[in-house]
Parts: sequence; structure tokens; C-alpha cells
Amino acid sequence: MLGGVLGSTLGGALPGSMAGGIAGGMGLAAPMIIGAGQARAGNAVFMLLGAQTGSGSDRIARDFAACLAEHLSPPDSGTGTGIGSEIGIVNRPGNAGRDMLADLAAAAPTGSTIGWVTTPTLPARAIDRDEPSLIARIRLLGQVEREPIAFVSQADHPAESVQDMIRRASEDADAVPMATSQPGSPPHLAALRLQNLAQTRLNILNFPSPAAARQALVAGTVSAAVLGLSEVIDAILDGSLSALGIAAHRRFVLLPDTPILDEAGIPLKAFIRRGIGVPVETPQASVQRLIDGMQAVASDEAFQEQAQKRGYYAAWADGAAWTKQMQDERASLARLWETDPWIASSNG
Repeated sequence: MLGGVLGSTLGGALPGSMAGGIAGGMGLAAPMIIGAGQARAGNAVFMLLGAQTGSGSDRIARDFAACLAEHLSPPDSGTGTGIGSEIGIVNRPGNAGRDMLADLAAAAPTGSTIGWVTTPTLPARAIDRDEPSLIARIRLLGQVEREPIAFVSQADHPAESVQDMIRRASEDADAVPMATSQPGSPPHLAALRLQNLAQTRLNILNFPSPAAARQALVAGTVSAAVLGLSEVIDAILDGSLSALGIAAHRRFVLLPDTPILDEAGIPLKAFIRRGIGVPVETPQASVQRLIDGMQAVASDEAFQEQAQKRGYYAAWADGAAWTKQMQDERASLARLWETDPWIASSNG
């Protein structure tokens, strides 16, 4: 392994400059993670992550970071890139991902701080926190993963289809309690978009995490759930949950019998897109080295295989394409916010 992954969760605010202030607060977080004291000065990059340590999103990010460390070219002290082959994970889960995005936007653009950015989380936080500067101050370098949103029900008492859920809800709004994750999360936004398309109020119930929503479904507290496919694929494959459909362009390779929603006449496509963002003034030398490493990760056959097993695709889109997609999504979410605000107040 060419590089290593450092790990930490910082409970307090990060230094405003983010320059040289992170390493001192880091410690061991998991097996096979290099301690912060082993990071050579100027030879580590710190990746901010808006997820709880140990969560599904955290594991996905750490898998990517480990692979990126393998593919980053050796640091060249003569280029002043500021990026090394050791990657530290700094968990900043607060405020539905807003805290991490704000820290990334405020970081010194030295090349030593990057962010594991997801959309639609970025445009959603810009809208519901009324902070458009989050978008203006973060440069998206490229998307490396794309995960479809899945609709699932209990295996013992499965719904017939997503259309069946909508029909039953039109007859009795409370008939099909549907779990999803916290307000403004990608699965919750997908559920609201489905409600908007159906023109029928759905009984959408928010839980504090995808794991809590999934457990509520397994326990029979709710009838269905809307979650990222990575959160439910193991349960689908072992028969614990029944897959009703995925909001994607095509059927998922490991679930050939699970229809996409389009096949049921529901024109909904909803994804969690993940990649790297940096402060806007980050030097181009640092940016290009990261982009080269990210493209190598997305093309890595072992990484592609691992991604599919875990419910998502390794899918490269360059920064310009991802930014355009994000801006289109922002416009769509702004319209949704006008009719179905997903949190009680914009000061959330």
C-alpha cells in the first residue's frame, strides 16, 4: 500500500484556517488506520466527511480514501502541491452535513484539506440553510460514485409495487407508513419527489439514520422504506427485505429482478452522488493530482467490483459535468422547497 488512512472525529469546531490545525487533534479510530503522529509534515491530506464514524456513509468514504491513497502519485516537494499519500478522515457529521461543507468552504486553499462531498446534500443545505455561498466557495473536482435510491418493504408482508403503495396512500394517507432517513437527506428528498409526482400525500416518517429506518422496517414498525441501495442491498440479497424498485436509469446488476421505477410508469430517478470537493482557490497542481488519482480509482476493477457488491457504481464524472448536474438539481430542489419544505425553518 502506497499510502495510509488516518482517522478521527473532531467534536469541536475546526480552526478557521484549517491549516496545520487538524493533525494535532487526531487519534486512532479503527484497525489498520495510521495514527496522526505517523503522518509526515506536509505529506498528508485531510478529508472532511459529514457522517458519523462507523455509519454506512463513513465506511464508504473510508473505502474510497484507502483506494485513493493507493492511486495518488508520489508527492513532489518541488511542485508545492501540498498533498501526500496519507489521507486522514475527519468526521464532521453535524447539522445534516452542513457543518462539514461550511468547514470545507472556509478551509485554507493549500491543497491539504479536501471534502467528501455528496449531492443532493450540497445543494439541499445551500437551500434549507439559506447559504448559497456553500456552493460558491467549494469546487467540485469530480464524481467517483453513484448510488441509486431504493424502495423496499418487509419480506413477510411485501407491498406489490411502488404503484401499489401510492394507490393505497390515495385511499388512506396513513395506510403505508414509509421510513426514510433524516429530513433533507437524499432518500428523504427522493420520497418527497415521489410524493410530488404522485400528487398524493404519503406517510413519510423520518428516522435519525438510515440504520434506524431500516431497523424500523425489519421490526414491522413501518410498511416500507426509502433508502440508499447500499443500506439495504445485503438485506435484499439475504431475503430479509423485499425490493420494490430503484430510482435509476437501469436495473442494478446484482438485482436483475428488481424493476426501475420507470418500468412502473413512475419517472423518478434519484441518486446519491459522491466525490471530492476543495476550497475554490486550491492550487491547480494539487487539483490535478487529486483528479488523476480519482480517475484511477473509478477505473480500478477491484474498486468497481467492491462498489457493486455494496450497492453503488464506481462512476466517473468530471468536475464540470458534476457541477452542471448539481446546479440542475439545485433548481429542482428549490422548486420542491417552495411546495414541500423538508425542514421546519431555513435556520434548521
